[in-house]
Amino acid sequence: MAQNYYQKEIETMPVEDLKKLQSEKIVKQVKHVYENVAYYRNLMDEKGVKPEDIQSIDDLHKLPFISKADLRDAYPYGLLAKPLNECVRIHSTSGTTGRRVVAFYTQNDVDLWEDCCARAIVAAGCDEKDVCQVAYGYGLFTGGAGLHGGSHKVGSLTLPMSSGNTDRQIQFMMDLNATLICCTPSYAAYIGETLKEQGYKPEDIPLKAGIFGAEPWTEEMRRGIEETLGIKAYDIYGLTETSGPGVAFECCEQTGMHVNEDHFYPEIIDPDTGEVLPEGEKGELVFTALDKEAFPLLRYRTRDICVLSRKKCSCGRTLIKMAKPMGRTDDMLIIRGVNVFPSQIETVLLNEGYQPNYQIVVGRVNNTDTFDVNVEMNPEQFTDIVSDVLAMEKSLANAMKTMLGINPTVHLVAPKSIARSEGKAVRVIDTRKLV
Repeated sequence: MAQNYYQKEIETMPVEDLKKLQSEKIVKQVKHVYENVAYYRNLMDEKGVKPEDIQSIDDLHKLPFISKADLRDAYPYGLLAKPLNECVRIHSTSGTTGRRVVAFYTQNDVDLWEDCCARAIVAAGCDEKDVCQVAYGYGLFTGGAGLHGGSHKVGSLTLPMSSGNTDRQIQFMMDLNATLICCTPSYAAYIGETLKEQGYKPEDIPLKAGIFGAEPWTEEMRRGIEETLGIKAYDIYGLTETSGPGVAFECCEQTGMHVNEDHFYPEIIDPDTGEVLPEGEKGELVFTALDKEAFPLLRYRTRDICVLSRKKCSCGRTLIKMAKPMGRTDDMLIIRGVNVFPSQIETVLLNEGYQPNYQIVVGRVNNTDTFDVNVEMNPEQFTDIVSDVLAMEKSLANAMKTMLGINPTVHLVAPKSIARSEGKAVRVIDTRKLV
């Protein structure tokens, strides 16, 4: 099968040449950050590290880490490395767990970011002949802007739909023959459900591919989306702190996401000790922005748990691969002493024939954790016979206990009664005061 690349010279660069490029960039970047960001200069000085100590990418481990807490402490301008008059845009995180993180972009930052998203679009099998429907949110959220810009770079006809208004999404998709859709996986699943309800079969839908990210999703969910929409579903990874979507992307092999490591250098560390782990070891993902000008984070701790692999890929790309994140060091729930990841709940639901529309509610009564899972029934499962519902709830609770080692209280609710987010799905409500 013929392989397409957006920037073939970079995407298939020999690893030794890539390392040389990374080393050239990191030397310049550390100097840029040290000279222009007082907050980071202080961190380096505290650790006794000077720019001249960084002679190649192999010296990266000498630098201090930076975390979301640092970004909040430095809000809004404390990590800005360029004068404001050289910045053309900001994006921001949702701020659901504290003060917002605001990231700044020069025009060059925007151009490089859009190139990364263009690589993802081409890797998904699309080019200037395709129609790209961008159903990520626009505005402060990076999703819409990133894939929109990438689509322009590729030359595809771009439908800047933003999220929401599903009837309109479907109208434009069908009338304009959209071949690629970019949105969150939960919204893709919802669009697929709605199309099915309206009588569309997969062969009626013009889409051939989808690029989905911004929230965790499982392989089971991928298969469900692919079957409902009749497409190939590709993963994409990114963080507002490092630019947005396009830090890493999936190719046709679908065995991990190629990191755009000419721009973002990845490390895996032990989350407890900070020690850099060898390739193939599971740990916390850390990124260094090698050439971002306005907001250049060095050794940013993502809190995502994953594995890196340099194993040869059939697509021909030499860029290292990151596995789909296996959870996070900071969204793992500890319930009655047991570690619980929302992705485990989703796996059980899909295995048991339910859609991944659920909400985990954790509380505390008399110093004991409560653990409830609200699950939406499919239309064909829905019944108002109480004994049948109780039996289904018991069966699902048993399946979850087998997976988790802890017994939840399952509540089956009517179809479409759990609010769907057209941005990021809110999967966990934790009312405990754990601090």
